Amino acid sequence: MMLVLMSVAVSLVSCIITHWIYKWRNPKCNGNLPPGSMGFPLLGETIQFFAPYRANNISPFITKKMERYGSIFKTNLVGHSLIISTEAEFNHFIFQNEGKLFQCCYPKSFNEIAGRDNLVSAEGFMHKYLRNLVMNLVGNETMRTKLIPKVEKTICKNLQRWCGQASIELKEAVAKMEFGFGAKILLSYSESKSSKSLRQAYADFQHGLISFPLNLPGTAYRKCLQGRKKAVGIIKSILEERRATPETRKERDFLDLVIEEMKKKGSLMTEETAVDLLFILVFAAFETTSTALTLAVKNVGEHPKVLEELAKEHEAILRNRKNTDQSGITWQEYKSMTFTHMVINETVRLANIVPGIFRKVLKDVEIKGYTIPAGWIVMVCPPAVHMDPKQYDDPFVFNPWRWQGQELNSGSQTFMGFGGGARLCAGAEFSKLQMTVFLHYLVTKYRWRVIKGGDITRIPAVVFPNGFHIQILEKNTIPEDAAAT
Repeated sequence: MMLVLMSVAVSLVSCIITHWIYKWRNPKCNGNLPPGSMGFPLLGETIQFFAPYRANNISPFITKKMERYGSIFKTNLVGHSLIISTEAEFNHFIFQNEGKLFQCCYPKSFNEIAGRDNLVSAEGFMHKYLRNLVMNLVGNETMRTKLIPKVEKTICKNLQRWCGQASIELKEAVAKMEFGFGAKILLSYSESKSSKSLRQAYADFQHGLISFPLNLPGTAYRKCLQGRKKAVGIIKSILEERRATPETRKERDFLDLVIEEMKKKGSLMTEETAVDLLFILVFAAFETTSTALTLAVKNVGEHPKVLEELAKEHEAILRNRKNTDQSGITWQEYKSMTFTHMVINETVRLANIVPGIFRKVLKDVEIKGYTIPAGWIVMVCPPAVHMDPKQYDDPFVFNPWRWQGQELNSGSQTFMGFGGGARLCAGAEFSKLQMTVFLHYLVTKYRWRVIKGGDITRIPAVVFPNGFHIQILEKNTIPEDAAAT
C-alpha cells in the first residue's frame, strides 16, 4: 500500500512539474506570441545573455536568436517575460507610443540597485519634473554660460598632470577626473576633504552593476548592492548636513536646488527621491562619458586619417580667433566642431554602451501577425540596429564620415546611442561637450602612444580587461620617428 501511495505521489509531483514547465515555455496569449524560447524555469536565458563577448560586435545571444527567429523574438531574462526587438521600425513605433501603448519599465533588479525613485525608471509627470531639474544643471544655457570654462579648467589641469608620465590607464584616469568634476557640481563633494570615500563606494557598485541578480554572499550583485548602500549613506549624510547648516554659498550646486525643491509646499521632492536622484546622477556623471571618451581616443589613434582631420579642424579654430588673447572655447566654436561631433556619434554608435532599453506593454500590441501581451516587457536592442548592414554600410568599421550631412544632435530611428523618443538622455549634450573639449586640447597640445592594453570585452557593458595604457607628451617633444599616435 505504501509503495502505491509513494508511486501516486511521485506521479502527481511529476505531473505538476511537467505542467509548470509547459506553462513556463508556453505563456498565455490572446493570439500568437513571437517565436523564441523561454529557457529554464526561473533562470530563463539570463546566463546566456550575460555571457562575455568581444567588442565591436553584436551579442552572440542576440545574433543566434535573430538567425533562428527573426528580428522580434521572445525570451525570459532575470525572471521577466520579454520580447526583444532588433528592428528599427518597430523600435521607432515603441518610442512614438510612449505613454500610450508602452511605458518605461526596467527589471526589478535594476530598480533595486538604481533606486526606486531613479530618473531612468520614473514615469509621466514625475519623469518630466526630475528631467527639468536636471536640465537646470546641464541645459544648453547653463553649459554656454557656466560649464564650458569649468570643464576646460578640469581637463587642462588633468592633461597637464598626466603629461610626461610613463603611462596612465586612460579609462580609470578619465573616470576619476569626471567623478571629481561631477561630484563637485552636484554636491560640492571633494574626495580629498572627506573622511568617507564616495569613489570607492561607486567602484563597488559598478563592479556588479551588470551581473546576474543573485543576492548571495560573494556574488557581484551583492557587492553592487553593498556599494549602493555605502554611496547612498554618504550622499544622505551630505544632504542632512547641508539642510541642518544652511549658509549663503558663493557658488550654488545642484544639491542647493534639490533642497529648495524639498522646502516647497506639496513638493514631489522627498528625501528618498532626492537621494535616489543624486545617486544616479553622480554615477552617470563619470561612467558612460569616461567609457565613450576612452573609446574615442582609441579609435582616433587607430585611424591616422581621422586624427589628421580632427587636428585640422581644431587647429583651424585656434587660427581663426580674432582675439589672440582668448583663453577658452566659446559656445559658437563648440557648435562649429562638426567633424568632432561626427567622431563622437560614430564612437557612441560602435560603443553601444546601452545594451537594452526597456518598455512595459500597457495593452496587447499587434505586430507582424504576432501579439505582444499586456504586462510583458519589450527590450529595444540598439546594438542590433547600430550594427545592421541595412542601416549602415560596413557597420563594424569606425568611419566618422558616414555622419556627413546628417543630424548629429538627437536620436533617430537608426541611432539610439543616447536613448530614444521622449526619453533621450538629459545629459547627452553635456557628455558630448566634455568629450569635445577633451579632444580639442588633446589633439592641439599633445601627442600620445599606446603602451599596452586596449582590448575590449562586453558583459554586456563595455570593459577593458587589460586596461588602456597610454603615454601623453607635449606635441613638440616626440621625435619624428617615435612610435606615437
